[in-house]
Amino acid sequence: MTTERTWESLALDEKYALRQATARLEDDFRQFFGTETIERFLVSSFDQFAASAKIRKFLPLIAERFARQRLEAVARLEGHRNDGKSVVLFLCTHNAGRSQMALGFFEALAGDKAIAWSGGSEPGDEVNPVAVQAMAERNIDISREFPKPWTDETVRAADVVITMGCGDACPVFPGTRYENWDIDDPNEANLGDVRRIRDKIERRVRKLIDELPEPATN
Repeated sequence: MTTERTWESLALDEKYALRQATARLEDDFRQFFGTETIERFLVSSFDQFAASAKIRKFLPLIAERFARQRLEAVARLEGHRNDGKSVVLFLCTHNAGRSQMALGFFEALAGDKAIAWSGGSEPGDEVNPVAVQAMAERNIDISREFPKPWTDETVRAADVVITMGCGDACPVFPGTRYENWDIDDPNEANLGDVRRIRDKIERRVRKLIDELPEPATN
């Protein structure tokens, strides 16, 4: 299926936004992948969210960010990225609370030491607003994040997979380090309870970062 046939029913502004997204992804990944591959990842990412989106305004941006994560994972799997950085994947059921808070802390604290992604087995509609509020108290903004599914390439590219409550739905691949963090689900919890969950996640993330190896230097 070509991109034209996939996008032919879209509104003009969505088509334009996706063309722009393709150009940006090509700038970053053309040394690894052809235009067809980049478009395929972008189209499938767009379709992933379009089926259940309540508001379409941000779909092209979400699709671009999700496609970028997937392309980065494939680039690492195929040996195109050899920066020596560990990749950590945080997984929970809805990718709306625990895994988003863990990702927020990791990105704020790890710096250039490692890379982190997040995903869910049953992605929700939005990031938990109380979790957003609790993280904002630590000057970490997760309001622009969005629930997304895990994909085979992101799990296979991860060196460490942290699971939080997704049980048997969490994927398992041999050769990957797995940890299960027993952390309460903040869904429908009040701010005080979410703060306690947040603080527990922060302690776990700090410990994890300390355990990761330093990137190899050339």
